[in-house]
Amino acid sequence: MVEDDPAVRSLVVSQLEQSGFRTAEFTTAGAFYEYLEARKPDLVILDRGLPDGDGLDVCRYIRERHRFADVPVLVLTGRSEEIDRVLGLELGADDYIAKPFSPLELVARVKTQFRRQERQEDRETIEAGGMLVLDLKKYEVTVEGSKVELTPTEFRVLRILAEKPGWVLSRDQILDALWGDDKAVIDRTVDLHITNIRRKLGKAGELIKSIRGVGYKLGD
Repeated sequence: MVEDDPAVRSLVVSQLEQSGFRTAEFTTAGAFYEYLEARKPDLVILDRGLPDGDGLDVCRYIRERHRFADVPVLVLTGRSEEIDRVLGLELGADDYIAKPFSPLELVARVKTQFRRQERQEDRETIEAGGMLVLDLKKYEVTVEGSKVELTPTEFRVLRILAEKPGWVLSRDQILDALWGDDKAVIDRTVDLHITNIRRKLGKAGELIKSIRGVGYKLGD
């Protein structure tokens, strides 16, 4: 947990440890960067306002490094405006929680992230369009054999579409598949993730079709 407010940090860490999680605490981005040089966390809870920088810069730093590609990032912030939430998600955050918040709710969201990672699937890959391959075990995507770096949430969005090729899924259906009862994001979040996925996939991004007024599908 990267949070400079000792009261918030103590409360959240206490709840996490009571739920059986091991924790590491940092008050600055610099201290956390030093930790990342030697360790890989299973999940990061990141405050937006840090004394030595913006937490979103830390989020960007994590997402730009391949070995942390599958690490969920939960951003905490005192800012609740839509643009701030969208910006955080655009930079690769997996969840966005506005202060004040319930520590129990935060712990529930942490558990949700881990449950998603722990789900075991029978098949290991999904192929689409003769060029796109999703490796469900490694959380990796390749286009014509070249690896594409997606955030965990972007991977899940693409997987939701790939598992139902040709089906048109509404934004609400995609959000439900992503978050279920924990859904606390806006419809525009889906559009934002789709835009990022298409850009990263290059020519394979054309496989994702927009159905005006309805949603999205993968393939014809």
